[in-house]
Formats: sequence, structure tokens, C-alpha cells
Amino acid sequence: MLAAYAKNYRRLWQGHWWWQARRRFVLGRLDVLLAGRPPVKMLDIGCGDGLFFDELTRFGEPWGVEPDAGLVDPNGKWAPRIALVPFDGRYDDGREYGLVLMLDALEHIEDDRAAARRAAALLAPGGLFFATVPALPALWSAHDEANRHHRRYTRAALREVLEDAGLEIESLGYYFGWPVLPMFARKLWGSGAAAAADYKVVPPPGPVNALLYALSVLEQTLTPRGGTPVGSSLFAVARRPAAA
Repeated sequence: MLAAYAKNYRRLWQGHWWWQARRRFVLGRLDVLLAGRPPVKMLDIGCGDGLFFDELTRFGEPWGVEPDAGLVDPNGKWAPRIALVPFDGRYDDGREYGLVLMLDALEHIEDDRAAARRAAALLAPGGLFFATVPALPALWSAHDEANRHHRRYTRAALREVLEDAGLEIESLGYYFGWPVLPMFARKLWGSGAAAAADYKVVPPPGPVNALLYALSVLEQTLTPRGGTPVGSSLFAVARRPAAA
């Protein structure tokens, strides 16, 4: 992502309605997926400064990979558990994980198929893979340029990448359905390299931020587990096949 955007990332994670709503969505899914299981070893790919680690500890032991060293405080609480290297087909930390997370990370990797295969290889037999990605190529905008995305996904495209990695898909669907129309409007307002260079994201004013978060929570509450009919994001839960 652009340096100015990256510098603001912690503030966005902690205060912006979209990051708060995505965190709630992911934690809600993990609560169901991991209910009644013993603690698992987790790998969060594209973890930033380990901002999710405190909450992930309720499921087990989090580790991370972050290719952008500028996002990680070397003196931070979780720095010793974060590998500052690219995640590609060569990554190997010698561990086996019960859960691998790629939360809006796969779209940053040029060879997403190699990354998905490597993620699958790091899972223990029967281990879970959980991903979120931006959806709908038609929504491509300055936001994607500023974040240095390589793509936005359709359901079919994400399914193909994960099945190519040998993963068995358990659920795959859209979420964040309500922002689709506003995002189309934003795209019409302006996009492209010039817009991306000046692109900024800040939390909206408090009441607006709270309203948009509440709208996202309402959608999550009313949405079936399979997701919304369409959305600005996709999620996928997949599993490495158990050993024969």
C-alpha cells in the first residue's frame, strides 16, 4: 500500500467502521468454526503489527507474516512472532498450523495461486483456511490502486484459486452487501493513478462512523451463513483434506 496509507493503518484498524465490522464478522465466524476445539496454532498472513493477535489468542497461539516492515513496530508486543518477509511459494517457518488467515491479503500478492498453495501446505491435515478479499472487479477504484491490489475477485475466481491449492471449500460467499451501491458512486466520482496518489481514508465523524458500523452489524445479524447475494467483499472457509 502507499506509504501515507500504511502510516494511518493502525488508526483505521482501531477506529474505522469497516475494519471494526470486518473484525466482528471474522471473530463471529471463528467462534463457530473453532467452538469446542482445543487451542490451535494460527498463522495470520499480512498481519501488519499483529493488531488482531490479542483477540486471536482466545483461539490459540497466533503467529504472523508481514512483507511491509514499515507496518511493524520492532519494539511492539507481537514483533517477535511476526516474520518480516514476503509470503510466496518459498515461505516455510517449520511450523504446522491448525488455522491460516489471509484477511484482505491475497489480492496484494501477484501470484495468488502460489500463495494459496503455500498457505495450504502450512496447514495440518484437517486444518482450516479463512480468507477475505475485495469483491467485484467492476468496483475497481482509487482505493484498490492506493492499496496496490492486483485484483478484485468474483466467487468463481476465488473458488478456482482455492481448489487449485487442494483445499476443500466449506463456505464461500459475499458480505458487506450494503456498500456496493455507494462504492459504485465513489468510483464514478474519480479513480485512476492521479486519484490514487491523493487517496486518503480516515474514520468518518463519530455519529456517521457509528451509523455505518451499526448498519454493517445489522446486515451481519440478518444475513444467512452463506453470505449476501452480492457484496463488496468475499469470504471463504476451506479445509486441508485430512490424512487418509
